Amino acid sequence: MSVAFRREDDDEHKEPRFELPLPPGPNLVTRRGLAAMAEQVERLEGELAAEGDAERITAIRRDLRYWRTRHSTAEIAPAPTDEVGFGSRVTYALNGQRKTIELVGSDEADPAAGRIPFTAPLALAMTGLMAGETADFGGRSDAIEVIETGLIEP
Repeated sequence: MSVAFRREDDDEHKEPRFELPLPPGPNLVTRRGLAAMAEQVERLEGELAAEGDAERITAIRRDLRYWRTRHSTAEIAPAPTDEVGFGSRVTYALNGQRKTIELVGSDEADPAAGRIPFTAPLALAMTGLMAGETADFGGRSDAIEVIETGLIEP
């Protein structure tokens, strides 16, 4: 029989589904971030129990593996001192604009809400600075001025 008439498994033509990539480095989280991870695991477990579609079950299981891994490896970072660091809320000036951000873990980051990962270039440029100090950024010297720093409120 010709190969052209042979029915092959439909799955052979689908794109492969890879595991969700884990961000490199330590899995630092805030208490709020740890709680959000636990909620995500619980939500996905509920979806999995209620789902009947095999393809959707596969996708939920993949997401659940990611969030269980992230939750089990999470490390609550120590509270920063008066320096900018993980868990800090920072008010700074850049290009004449004053902004306030929070430095959080990769999974908790939401730039639109003012939460950036502690591994982002802006966060790295400010790490270790205290109020009144400046840092180079974007090829400019003294481009960032830290105005105020404190703890993220729980």
